[in-house]
Amino acid sequence: MASPTTHRPKPGGSFTRFTPSPPQQTTTSSGGVKLGPNASAFISSGIPDLDKILGGGFMVGSLVMVMEDSEAPHHLLLLRNFMSQGLLHRHHLLFAGPTRDPRSFLGTLPSPSSSSSSSVEDAGRRASSSPDQDEKGLRIAWQYRKYFGEKQSYESHHGKDIKQDFCSEFDLRKPLERHLLSGQSIDCLSLQDSPNLADLHDRCSTFLSGFPRTDAVGGDVGRIAIQSLCAPQCGYFNMEWDMLSFIRSLRGMLRSSNAVAVITFPSSILSPSVSKRWQHLADTLLSVRAVPDEDKDLTQLLTDYQDMIGLLRVHKVAQINTQVPVILEAMTYSLKLRRRRFLVLERLNQAPVDATGGGPYTSSGGCSGSSKSSPLDF
Repeated sequence: MASPTTHRPKPGGSFTRFTPSPPQQTTTSSGGVKLGPNASAFISSGIPDLDKILGGGFMVGSLVMVMEDSEAPHHLLLLRNFMSQGLLHRHHLLFAGPTRDPRSFLGTLPSPSSSSSSSVEDAGRRASSSPDQDEKGLRIAWQYRKYFGEKQSYESHHGKDIKQDFCSEFDLRKPLERHLLSGQSIDCLSLQDSPNLADLHDRCSTFLSGFPRTDAVGGDVGRIAIQSLCAPQCGYFNMEWDMLSFIRSLRGMLRSSNAVAVITFPSSILSPSVSKRWQHLADTLLSVRAVPDEDKDLTQLLTDYQDMIGLLRVHKVAQINTQVPVILEAMTYSLKLRRRRFLVLERLNQAPVDATGGGPYTSSGGCSGSSKSSPLDF
């Protein structure tokens, strides 16, 4: 059926046919970047639950810092998912670690799950299925089917994907495939036995100069991942003010670039005053902590305690171009492994109080506080 047309009168009194103009193409962001409020943009952290908690992910142009736990390397889970998500979206990556061969760390990056990698293929398969097959999953009125077909043909004509995952699920037991590492722009730097931070500062400055921040979000995106910045095996371990100056300079360079930096550091080996300064410079501040194997108090207080591998606490959320504070539903979340493969975050749930346990909340017989039973007691 032909598209509806209307007639507009000319100044002379005659009429002319008016056809609706095609929809204008709005400015779209690059792959793996999601636009947000207040002219902000987000990239995924690699953990779907963490993106929801932070309101969209890591804000472009911000500095994310993660306080490590000396008893468990849970911070590596966040760092690896962050790096793997960037490689899936073809983002440029700069990794610095306190090891002799930092490139070997790339072999520990997790691979996306099969369900995440095949989501685009499944969507395309559903789009090309017959109408009879569509009716089995979803019944659509026959007069509206043509509009879905026109939309799909319009998207395929303009080269748009039917579905593109902003954040993928990663299988921690499966390493990232080699073809995802080959041909990528990956730069690695060793921090071990480094006498100062001059080399790291120069590499970060050169890396960020290739991603200038523009008004319209687009182009290449950069990700910087620094593991254990103040590790004891680094030569600049005792240079507290030099490390503080480097963090301040990196934060300034990120503001004018289309990139995000994630730094993990063991706060327990820093002095309390220096640790507070580091935390103050972070735009987004997170901390991870291991869960003791046998803690009777936590076992009685929290549900699903046996399934937890750690705790994640959100201390600060990035606020750029706005003065409105971010109010979170909760500050502390449990780290769990779903099917022992996928990292998930859940809110802490208090275990129900057992009325037969004789706890402090069950000393009274009812709401009135009397020990005698009555029809109103519960």
